[in-house]
Amino acid sequence: MIINLLSDTITKPTKDMLEAMFNAEVGDDVFNADPTVKQLQEKIAILFGKEDALFFPSGSMANQAAIKLHTQSGDQLICDKWAHVYNFEGGGAAANSGVSSALIDGNRGMFIAEQVEELINDPNNIHVAKSRLVSIENTTNKGGGACWDINEVKRIKQVCDAYSLSFHLDGARLFNALVAKNENPKQYGELFDTISICLSKGLGCPIGSVLLGTKEHIKKALRIRKLFGGAMRQVGYLAAAGIYALDNHVERLAEDHSKAKKIAEALKDSPAIRKVEPVETNIIIFYTEDNVNETIFINKLKEQGILLSDMGQGKLRMVTHLDFTNEMLNVLINKIENLKF
Repeated sequence: MIINLLSDTITKPTKDMLEAMFNAEVGDDVFNADPTVKQLQEKIAILFGKEDALFFPSGSMANQAAIKLHTQSGDQLICDKWAHVYNFEGGGAAANSGVSSALIDGNRGMFIAEQVEELINDPNNIHVAKSRLVSIENTTNKGGGACWDINEVKRIKQVCDAYSLSFHLDGARLFNALVAKNENPKQYGELFDTISICLSKGLGCPIGSVLLGTKEHIKKALRIRKLFGGAMRQVGYLAAAGIYALDNHVERLAEDHSKAKKIAEALKDSPAIRKVEPVETNIIIFYTEDNVNETIFINKLKEQGILLSDMGQGKLRMVTHLDFTNEMLNVLINKIENLKF
């Protein structure tokens, strides 16, 4: 048995999702003629109370399109030092949009309104980049699936409004946060200018993300997607997976969260583990004891059929997901309890 906890991106479509994909009505989306893509875009826009949405092949492309539509070359993006848009999107903000990034030293990938305000440059000072966009990530990947306090998000929104800054949400795992915090999508739709939603993580789709915003935002994003090489043809087969996931895979995210918490408890009891970050959703971040080499730890579990990832800086990560069964959970906990170093 292979227990793959490298990411929640490794899932395969369920039988029912595959059937929905197989039966999808499709057209050429480059000509805005794929009815299933239109259905997905309209469905998720309504869900979040936004005017429009656009289907993308990846979350990174959706985020980078958002950055480009909100900024001009030479502008400044404000985000956390652990933000995905800064760390894991290939330097896209600089390469694609020509923007510099002002990094906030937050807590587990999250920060407060005062920290944003401290980094905003004087728009009349020609010697510095013009602050234009604030981006947050919910849940935070490097922060261990941590969920933002929506009241703090509201305070950051007030700062953005006061300084005429755009506000983007990298919502790669936003549905995990919504389920964990019992929040409503429209609460986030009201706060952000644009939101990217990943369908291929906890929701279990094989590919795809959606960018939400105003009709004007999406009109601009359509051209940017083309510029980035992201225009697709009969992509309704993939959009059908997204529609199925929104209808069937949201509430079940609570199961992933429960399993992650059980894994965290087992790790806390292991003499090989020094620290486990608090677990709110489906990501477990932990650190080995000083006398336990993390590479050896990973390889020892790999020998037993358990795959996890090294995030650097001593961080090890496990991510629960749709294909991680109760049987796998029991096997994993047993192996953690019997690890010898």
